[in-house]
Amino acid sequence: MNPFEEVYLKMYFYENRLKTFEGWPFNEDCTCTPENMAKAGFIHIPSENSPDTAMCFFCLKELEGWEPDDDPLKEHKSHSSSCHFIALKKKVEELTVEELLTLQKEKHKLMLKKTGNEAIAKFEEAAKLKGANIVKTAMGEE
Repeated sequence: MNPFEEVYLKMYFYENRLKTFEGWPFNEDCTCTPENMAKAGFIHIPSENSPDTAMCFFCLKELEGWEPDDDPLKEHKSHSSSCHFIALKKKVEELTVEELLTLQKEKHKLMLKKTGNEAIAKFEEAAKLKGANIVKTAMGEE
C-alpha cells in the first residue's frame, strides 16, 4: 500500500471524487447530491446490498443509509471529527508540497490503522473458531 500511488492522490481533487457518484440514488431536490458529497470528501463505493455507501477518501470513514436532507459535510464532521481533509483551511490546489506531504503522512497512518484493525479482527475470529474446535475435540464431540 503506497499512499503516493496515483489512485490515492487523484481523490484529493473534487472532480475525481465527483466521477465516482455515477448511479448515486440522490440527485436534485436533495441535500446529499453527488456535488455536495464530493465537496465533503466522499467517494461513492456502492455494494449490492447498500447502493448509497460513501467513504471519505482521506479518513476512510464509511457511511450509508443517507436521507435526502442529510448534509454531507455535517455528517462527515459528526462521524469523523478528526478528519484532516475536512479540517483543511484552503483548497487542495493551494497546498504547499510540505502541507501535502504532511497530509499524506496522516492518510498513510489511517490506512495502516484500518488494515491492521481488519487483520486483527480476522485473526480474532479465526482464533474463536479454532478454540471452539479444540474444545469440541477435547470433549470428544468430533
